[in-house]
Amino acid sequence: MKLTFIGADHEVTGSCHYLEACGKHILVDYGMEQGGNVYENADLPIPFSDVDYVLLTHAHIDHAGLLPLIYARGFKGQIFATQATCDLCNIMLKDSAHIQEMEAEWKNRKARRAGKPEVEALYTVNDAEGVLKHFVPCRYGNVLTLTDGIKIRFTDVGHLLGSASIEVWVEEGETSKKIVFSGDIGNKNKPLIKDPSYIDEADYVVMECTYGDRSHDRTHEHIGELARILQETLDRGGNLVIPAFAVGRTQEILYFMRKIKEEHLITGHDNFDVYVDSPLAVEATHVFTKNIMECFDEEAMELVEKGINPISFPGLKLSITSEDSKNINFDMTPKVIISAAGMCDAGRIRHHLKHNLWRPECTVLFAGYQAIGTLGRSLIDGAQVVKLFGETIDVEAHIEKLEGISGHADKEGLITWLQAFKKKPDHVFLVHGDDAVCTSFANHLRAEYGYETDAPFSGSVYDLAEGAWLKQTMGIPIRKETERQKENRSIFELLVAAGERLMRVIRKNRDCANKDIKKFTADVNALCDKWDL
Repeated sequence: MKLTFIGADHEVTGSCHYLEACGKHILVDYGMEQGGNVYENADLPIPFSDVDYVLLTHAHIDHAGLLPLIYARGFKGQIFATQATCDLCNIMLKDSAHIQEMEAEWKNRKARRAGKPEVEALYTVNDAEGVLKHFVPCRYGNVLTLTDGIKIRFTDVGHLLGSASIEVWVEEGETSKKIVFSGDIGNKNKPLIKDPSYIDEADYVVMECTYGDRSHDRTHEHIGELARILQETLDRGGNLVIPAFAVGRTQEILYFMRKIKEEHLITGHDNFDVYVDSPLAVEATHVFTKNIMECFDEEAMELVEKGINPISFPGLKLSITSEDSKNINFDMTPKVIISAAGMCDAGRIRHHLKHNLWRPECTVLFAGYQAIGTLGRSLIDGAQVVKLFGETIDVEAHIEKLEGISGHADKEGLITWLQAFKKKPDHVFLVHGDDAVCTSFANHLRAEYGYETDAPFSGSVYDLAEGAWLKQTMGIPIRKETERQKENRSIFELLVAAGERLMRVIRKNRDCANKDIKKFTADVNALCDKWDL
């Protein structure tokens, strides 16, 4: 009964935890790292083909984004997630795979012109479609038996449509333990989705702490602040460009825009248009509508019952094709442009920034967390010049931030969630926070509230049955790799994955006829003889 910390340890993205129990190998999330990362992640100590289950807290790419990769490298188990998370992953993972393929093709066009080796996409659309067949949709509140000795339950944690904390009950012999993985804990009083639900008991808690060092600014009224920024921008004759995550944040902004129009908070520009320029965001909005009954809060449901779509209004325009996207900036009428990705590190938003950052009449409004190392963070930190598509762009537009709109609980919200447990857990493990935040929040919980806390680094291993560390690592700073080294590592990882697949095929042929096993053995030995240089 062991828990190994793999990803988002002293870092904000790339969540992954590995649980060994009852002879099964279980991952909780397997996310992609985004923005700058400080420490190396430990390798999973088993082949991906040996993973039996993945428990997925929610659909954001930093929690789900590497699932197609592990499928490509041999994973064939089951992925348990809420119905809404399954629906969102159906569009988000395919979209992510498309981006991986497009980026690889772009790099390869440059490589061919320069006479350099080509690169492989991290994973493909086929990989995404393949892993989606392994998803098992679950309902909030239902206790499910994974296997003998292991039960799970998903509890709404109010971060994103379908997001959940996951309760895991484990029984091995005479030992019984309950582990709660918080997932990303939601901010209260968000539009559309419900507030976080609380859990009564746990022996161990693995808890995110993204905002464990700060409180959200609750003095701002989001709709009023947004209306002010929009009014000033339209009066200047500029565009209001909002980089927004396609899933969650875009729908919240649409909710605010509907209220602004309904309450006539903008004067002189009554019929202003709002463009959602993201095919992913458009599909995600349909998923929100599909999951109304289980996920929407009371205020949103009141609107639905009156026949009002909470995220639709006159002047809303959905941009699907690349031609639609290009035409937005050819029209000089002042407008609102909502586009992904939310941190400006990929997607159509970069084209809109190229066309609007140099214009002093325009505004770029950030409405979410910007990780260190992303273009969004650079702009918020006051960058005067940025580079987009090889072109240097002067930053003349107004840069604004909508305070307190985060989808994550702040320090007080995190503490409220933790204190809802009726008895203090035996141990609280803090993950999914910046290096300094993990350490400071662990110290705060220990000193001020008496919790037994640790902020483990990647590769640390805890014995849940004995309540003791088997291995505690220190963070290993990431070494800068050359492009050639990255390419060699990526290609070698494909070879390792092929070897793991070969072992899986060998095991499956245990009961074949002796003559077939002999032929298979001869084929493998011939292959080894060829390459055993």
